[in-house]
Amino acid sequence: MTQLPQPVNDNTIKVRQLTHYQFSWVAGEPGQSGAYTLQLVLDQGAWEEVLTISPEDADALQDLLVNTKDVHYDVERRTLMFGVTPTGQ
Repeated sequence: MTQLPQPVNDNTIKVRQLTHYQFSWVAGEPGQSGAYTLQLVLDQGAWEEVLTISPEDADALQDLLVNTKDVHYDVERRTLMFGVTPTGQ
């Protein structure tokens, strides 16, 4: 039997499924622009990540998130992956 590195825990899982998300806007200092954030809730709350994004990225990501059923997030590479296609299709 193959030995797995131990312990296998929440910190060793690198790719998680996005289950919920929330966009927010944070006000800047007076006279300065604010910032958009995107909070990712992964694996029903087992992991969370907050990304600071541009208004253009927020718009594009909103479209992708609304129209994609399966979304995953690579925690180590900080990469959102949209959709799952079975092999051979």
